[in-house]
Amino acid sequence: MSGKNKHIGSSLDEFLREEGILEEARATALKEVIAWQVQQAMERDHITKIEMARRMKTSRAALDRFLDPANPSVTLQTLSKAARAIGRDLRIELV
Repeated sequence: MSGKNKHIGSSLDEFLREEGILEEARATALKEVIAWQVQQAMERDHITKIEMARRMKTSRAALDRFLDPANPSVTLQTLSKAARAIGRDLRIELV
């Protein structure tokens, strides 16, 4: 063996921080969770993608990009529109 792995015993946050990608990983995870919550609400309330896009005043393609977990790019405006379209509020705060 050629030495110890410096990451053994560290937390995932510590590892991501050392790699310089902690904030990016958190932002991506947050976007994925919100998109999942929106998708769950759409299913629960029987809202089609066409109807959701209409409520958000956007295109179906833009909605698909928002719901795509592999697409981390999203604006606050899009998040807010999606929340309003399912009857929810978006709250963002610094902690």
